[in-house]
Amino acid sequence: MLRPEKMCRVSVTGSKRAMEQTIEAVHDLDMLHVTEYDGSWDGFEPGNSLEGTNEVSDKLVTVRSLQSILDVSEEDAGPTRVVTDEAIEEQLDEVRTAVNELDDRRDDVRDKLRAVEDRINTMAPFVTLGIDLDLLRGYDSLSVVVGEGDSDEIETVLAASDIETFELFTEDGVVAVFAQADEDALQDALVGATFSRLEVPEGDGDPTSYLEELEHEKQQLESKLSTVEDELNELRLDHAGFLLAAEEKLAIEAQKGEAPLTFATTENAFIAEGWIPNERYEEFEQALSSAVGDAVDIDRIEIAEYDSDGHAESHEEVEREGGNGGEPVGSSVDAPEPESERQPQETVADGGVITMGSDDPPVIQDNPSGVRPFEDLVEVVNRPKYGEFDPTVAFFLTFPAFFGFMIGDLGYGLLYLALGYGLYSKVDSDVLKSLGGVAMWAGGFTALFGVLYGEVFGLHTISNVFWPALGFKSAPMHKGLQPHYADYALAWLTVSLLAGTVHLAAGWIFDFIENLSHSLWDAVTESGSWLLMLFGLWAWVFSGANGAAPDFLYTAEAGVFAGNPYAWGFTGLPAINLFTIPGLGAPFSAWLILFFAGLVLLALADPIEVVEFLNVLVNVLSYTRLAAVLLAKAGMAFVVNLLFFGAYSHDGEFHFLIGHGPEWAISEYGAEAIMFPGLIHSGIAAALVGVLILVIGHLLVLVLGITSAGLQGVRLEYVEFFGKFFEGGGKRYNPFGYERTYTTED
Repeated sequence: MLRPEKMCRVSVTGSKRAMEQTIEAVHDLDMLHVTEYDGSWDGFEPGNSLEGTNEVSDKLVTVRSLQSILDVSEEDAGPTRVVTDEAIEEQLDEVRTAVNELDDRRDDVRDKLRAVEDRINTMAPFVTLGIDLDLLRGYDSLSVVVGEGDSDEIETVLAASDIETFELFTEDGVVAVFAQADEDALQDALVGATFSRLEVPEGDGDPTSYLEELEHEKQQLESKLSTVEDELNELRLDHAGFLLAAEEKLAIEAQKGEAPLTFATTENAFIAEGWIPNERYEEFEQALSSAVGDAVDIDRIEIAEYDSDGHAESHEEVEREGGNGGEPVGSSVDAPEPESERQPQETVADGGVITMGSDDPPVIQDNPSGVRPFEDLVEVVNRPKYGEFDPTVAFFLTFPAFFGFMIGDLGYGLLYLALGYGLYSKVDSDVLKSLGGVAMWAGGFTALFGVLYGEVFGLHTISNVFWPALGFKSAPMHKGLQPHYADYALAWLTVSLLAGTVHLAAGWIFDFIENLSHSLWDAVTESGSWLLMLFGLWAWVFSGANGAAPDFLYTAEAGVFAGNPYAWGFTGLPAINLFTIPGLGAPFSAWLILFFAGLVLLALADPIEVVEFLNVLVNVLSYTRLAAVLLAKAGMAFVVNLLFFGAYSHDGEFHFLIGHGPEWAISEYGAEAIMFPGLIHSGIAAALVGVLILVIGHLLVLVLGITSAGLQGVRLEYVEFFGKFFEGGGKRYNPFGYERTYTTED
């Protein structure tokens, strides 16, 4: 679970005569992540695509173009079908002719429609002006310009020009200027005015009538466009299933035809390499041998063990047990052709193996089904590298607990659970399904903590009814919002610090184990140093030495773990003071020796990192957001219920006025006990407002639970935890094959 699946590199060598048959067999297995040949071997060249691949690619482009024109989607697929080459050849040409003809008609109508719409837009100012179009042009001794502008300013400018005779016609900012002058002179005169010239459109007579003709033409074109689109829609309904199936078949053929481009080839032989899960090698070998026989030689070149930097650390050489040559991997073997081409799989001096590529193995995350929804959240940062610890399980174990601890309410938890189930069961998107799975886990923990806190939608019903029915005085835990249970708020602050210490320690322990692959010294200095500083500093804090921590963390009188109703008994760690620092009179704790020892080791590993030594303090303090969000969300829910139900205070506890009115509380405990009488007890109008506040308020708390508790929990994982050991950058496992959706071979 903490590591991706172990992968092995496989070599398939054979005669070119068997290459196409081998490609078919490997494709059907859908197991080999093919490694592209990098051209590094003497005498070997990348292969050429199979005969006919270019024609297949051209047809595939045509099919996808037709799908785009018809707007075909996967919902149009219909049942799976067998699609033959003959059917594609015949039906594709028929569909292409019909679709292209309609598409050309549609483009032509759209062009005409755009032209008419432009003319309509151009005509609008002339309709406003109200002058016949033929009166705005065609004069021998007059110049006419029409535009939009300020008529007073235009008249002033023209009066000051050399133009003696002119007249303006204006309506709602549209101005027509008639002047006995040359058109260029009129244009020059208007430069000084606010005026935007408009071209007089073609046409004669009343512009309103002309506009009505254009509107009628537009309606005709829109009708034609609708007819063409209806015909295209009919073609989509008739041929969408065929096009989707044809695309899938052609995509498979193109994938197979282009496969040799990744192979190393000579005139007579080919070599294909790739990665498969190591535990499936026997299955791969037996299936391929059964399909191809002795025409190819199948070898497991190496079982890869990689360090976290993605560099090959060791290659476990494997001796094959019979079949297909029986040569031990790492030896020189002949290619299957008479020319005796050498396979580039030679033993080298350090025990490694020469292979066609030095790329990292692809990554298959190995997590139980219940944990897999969290893989997408991990991939938001990055996919784990091969050999690197996969943090998905740690994410699964901590994030829902953090979220549930911060919200801690049975009502909200059940709603999160229902929302998560809806996403997981109803949507098709893999990412949304994963988010639904995460929401279900988070909702489950929220409901669990809600039962322990005794709350449902901020009400203490569980605490007052459920737990007393089981023989308890109240719920086993409290959020600490009420004065009587204020010590719990301090307890959760302490728990947050302890949780942060453990969480960060786990991250550095993972890093320590990964660094062991380099050397023990690297592990001790690069990871052990941080662990020593972390434990040394916080053990010193929790010991209370020299006032390093407030009293509530450790003293027997004020310690929250000692003074709470269950007397957990934790009063801090022993101080273990060794000596008094000369000149300061302050004791020096043995815990600080661990801290300074870690600091020295860190300096030996990388002196530059010493400037970040306070991370062991600030990173742990960052976890106090757990307690802060807990109290904030509890306070919000309390305020919503307070406004609706009202509440009174008695003996350090708040009680909502659910079964009684404020008069009862006043008679029992006095008017000063009333915190708020409650809108539900203040008349019908106030009660209606209260219902609105109650619903909207709890919905707001529900949403903010995601945006605050969710984001804060994710931040602790990504920034604080992942940053200690996780780098990412792994390659997705993408086997050579195709998962059929629209076609079947049967």
